[in-house]
Amino acid sequence: MNILEKRDLYDCNRNLTGETIYKGEKIPKNRYILVVLCFIQNSKGEFLIQKRSMIKNGKYGATGGHPKSGESSLEGMLTEINEEIGLSILPNEINLIFSGVEHSSQVFFDLYYLKKDFDINNLTLQKEEVDFVDWYSLDKIELLIKNNLFFENHVEELYRVLDYLKNKN
Repeated sequence: MNILEKRDLYDCNRNLTGETIYKGEKIPKNRYILVVLCFIQNSKGEFLIQKRSMIKNGKYGATGGHPKSGESSLEGMLTEINEEIGLSILPNEINLIFSGVEHSSQVFFDLYYLKKDFDINNLTLQKEEVDFVDWYSLDKIELLIKNNLFFENHVEELYRVLDYLKNKN
């Protein structure tokens, strides 16, 4: 984990400004950062959920993070999946299903969906960020949400994914 990770800054129309900040620095006024998140689902309909490390709030959630300076949203998402859980995927395997903005927190966010079967025992987890991963049914995830164990920022995005899947079928 590189503590001096640089992040690109965007204007309110999501144009790159050429400016950067380091991880942990306050986002300047009238500037935004980008956050990416991916829900991974297997053919049984289960979602790959990670238990985040205590440094990262210890809650359950999906795989995500911030693209590094110079990375596009997609490149950043592929990097995060590879870094956090050790899964290499190709750009054509993943779908961008939603882009949004949260003005109050100065964040643009892109939500991705990946359908893929793989053995979680073959994953290499980034210990600073992830305690463990497992395949969870929707019922089990709902229980985590009800018990306030699921990362709050990921709850709304899970429902976006479920809407996407419902409308896709």
